[in-house]
Amino acid sequence: MRLAAVSVDLDEIHHYFEIHGLRAPGESGTLVYDAAVDRLRGLADAGRFPLTLFAIGRDLDRHASREQLRAAAAEGHEIANHSLDHRYDLVRLGREAIARQIDEGASVIEAACGARPVGFRAPGYTITDEVFDVLAELGVAYDASVFPCPAYWMAKAVAIGLIALRGRESRSIVDNPSVLRAPTQPYRAGRPYWKSGHGVLEIPVQVTRGLRLPFIGTSVTLAGPSRARWLARMCVGDPLVNLELHGIDVLDVTDGLDALRPHQPDVRVPHGRKTASILAAVEELRRAGYTFVTMREAAAAFGAAS
Repeated sequence: MRLAAVSVDLDEIHHYFEIHGLRAPGESGTLVYDAAVDRLRGLADAGRFPLTLFAIGRDLDRHASREQLRAAAAEGHEIANHSLDHRYDLVRLGREAIARQIDEGASVIEAACGARPVGFRAPGYTITDEVFDVLAELGVAYDASVFPCPAYWMAKAVAIGLIALRGRESRSIVDNPSVLRAPTQPYRAGRPYWKSGHGVLEIPVQVTRGLRLPFIGTSVTLAGPSRARWLARMCVGDPLVNLELHGIDVLDVTDGLDALRPHQPDVRVPHGRKTASILAAVEELRRAGYTFVTMREAAAAFGAAS
């Protein structure tokens, strides 16, 4: 079995300013739903693959955003839960607040799209045993938060430290380093969650075989088409390849992101080149015999197998 999935976290632009400890300009507030979602739908159509869109409940207070998500769902794309408010400190809120963030996020998505999401991804990929307990209690079919990538973990820790040295405070937090010991392919979460057990099905964020390099939107779009193919080839052999993107991965400075230019090199890459890189990675996987499915379909296949 060789399956591939493309998932997208629909984090609006203000979250990136929060990561860098900056105040977001008002005009960038809804760029992901106003520009990125249409581009993502076009990208999926060009590449002949379904998307799994992880939506934040609070963004759906806006009618236009609900309509965009509803249109994507009508095209067959899966809509999954990325929490109610995208609190980077979700894991520190306490059990009752964690449950509210997950349950109410799902309820808002259900009201917007007509179906309750079966999958969840935690903000910032940060998760704990307590969050897994809540997911199990709520009957969530799969989680997609664990990111066992040493390069990403170190880069995130260094970036948060540098932001603090500059006198700003990042909203992002560093995950428990034990996450780096987690399996890289779908598994039932145990206790602690980075060990296999009998809990909620975990579909980890993709890393390459061997070196465990990140195979996500940032690395793929910064790499360019030829090196994106190389990254994809480094994942070939895994039974599931899960390419995780963000809405910002199809945006650039011409979309009104000039204020992020000094802080995020990926926004300097033209969005046409970004989409070319993503499509190159997808085509490389298809050439290697992978069939593209939604995360829900992947979870059904691997959940039954486990």
